[in-house]
Amino acid sequence: MNSRPTDAFTYRRRPTVAVAVGNTVIGGGNPVRIQSMASTPTMDTEASVAQCLSIAAAGAELVRFTAQGVREAANLTAIRDGVRAAGCDVPLVADIHFNPRAAFESVGRVEKIRINPGNFIDPGRTFRALEYTDEEYGRELRRLEDAFVPLLEKCEATGTALRIGVNHGSLSDRIMSRYGDTPAGMAESAMEFLRVCKRRGFDNVVISIKASNVCVMVQTVRMLVRAMDKEDMHYPLHLGVTEAGDAEDGRIKSAVGIGSLLASGIGDTIRVSLCEPPENEVPVARMITDYIASFESAGTIEGCLAEGYDEVAPERCESDEVDGIGGRNCNLVAVREASSSGADISLDRVKARIVEIDASLPQNEWPQINHDDIILLGTEAPDYPGHMKAALHSMKNAGMKNPVILKASYRGISKDEVTVRASIDLGSLLLAGFGDGIMVESDLMPEKECVNLAFGILQATRRRFTRTEYIACPGCGRTMFDLQDTLRRVKEGTSHLKGLKIGVMGCIVNGPGEMADADYGYVGAGAGRVSLYRGKECVMKNISSDQAVERLLELIENDR
Repeated sequence: MNSRPTDAFTYRRRPTVAVAVGNTVIGGGNPVRIQSMASTPTMDTEASVAQCLSIAAAGAELVRFTAQGVREAANLTAIRDGVRAAGCDVPLVADIHFNPRAAFESVGRVEKIRINPGNFIDPGRTFRALEYTDEEYGRELRRLEDAFVPLLEKCEATGTALRIGVNHGSLSDRIMSRYGDTPAGMAESAMEFLRVCKRRGFDNVVISIKASNVCVMVQTVRMLVRAMDKEDMHYPLHLGVTEAGDAEDGRIKSAVGIGSLLASGIGDTIRVSLCEPPENEVPVARMITDYIASFESAGTIEGCLAEGYDEVAPERCESDEVDGIGGRNCNLVAVREASSSGADISLDRVKARIVEIDASLPQNEWPQINHDDIILLGTEAPDYPGHMKAALHSMKNAGMKNPVILKASYRGISKDEVTVRASIDLGSLLLAGFGDGIMVESDLMPEKECVNLAFGILQATRRRFTRTEYIACPGCGRTMFDLQDTLRRVKEGTSHLKGLKIGVMGCIVNGPGEMADADYGYVGAGAGRVSLYRGKECVMKNISSDQAVERLLELIENDR
């Protein structure tokens, strides 16, 4: 007997404590907050103030600056004063990696600081194989607490909020030694620090856990939420997909990862990370939060999760093959009628087997479905993911194994809005294990662009690779070369290499780690210097950034 609630798919925000960041409150039932990060050098006060004002004018509710050293941390005061003098009260956040002294220096100068558990106490990830006995590991945790508590005390004394920000690319060798490069290791990296916060009664903390791989990011956040619930923790969550890249692919990845979690009620503040001017991130984030907010009007969506279904690590739903759809076949992109759009299949070829269902209708109102029918499932009701999941779980509970094409249709909205909404709607279902094919329809987008968008969503969810994958960070004050121009040049030389993964990273904070499953990597190593990677192996060190793109292309060509 399934004991799950019958309204399991109704949109609800996960309850959290409220965290005050200056005049902005995260969590506690407040709207999902939007933030971005400056890309200017933190020592360039004038440029940093100007960019902060521009980001805030675009609608960001928090702005982050890198503080890689004590000197940069101290200059945050000048930036804050300049921003306030211009009449802007947006809260500022200091981003800390590798340097606890910079963290202490930043406290009180800005409204919030971010530390990375992977390199706050432990040395940065070096891919060394370490071994610890349980006793030795316990001593390391006590050392962590001894070093962390004074920072909590200073934050509490100054009213400074704290973000504990785990990145997949910078897990410590200590965590790696016990958990490996896994979602479980990422979640535990966060929990080690959160347990100290809870023991010390420090609640002014936000938690993030990010990855460039959307599937890893979503699974890890869900795993962290489960772990926090088990230990009665209710801290707000900051969501983001790191190194999402630029243009349409960057928007698709961000909307799939962030939107899938928000649609489940998880998340209290977000940052869309694009390899573009930071002001460009804010409208995309706003489209995501506005669309999710519309789910509140959907009301109760009844249905039960299928028995044995694991929301944290769902397996792909089994289906029988019908006319080349479903079974062990890859996910297909469909269109209504045969065309030159590049789709895999036109539904008119199999129209005799197609049964179209509106997911918002009760199951007793569905048309008759035979075992060899292909189901075309969609809805235009508010909260598309909720209605669709309810219908798909009903099919699963009924033992149905018909192949399912997920249809998402949009009317009267722009291409950018279709990109965001389709990525959330279809991406959340694909990540949940459902679907044998997808179809995007829009009255204001050419069919070819809808098909291209569908292929992008399949790639972001790792269901199917049909193009080159770029893992590219947005850049910050640590970046010492033109990241956006570099990515453009790399794309120009490699976009024809289907299925290849290439990382373009501004610095070593997440560079080698986030590129762990990339085939090649381009990582900033210093002022005007770059290191090139083949997989995890650095094959060219500290070459001039003027020559690095050409050398990368030569490396790839020689390996083919």
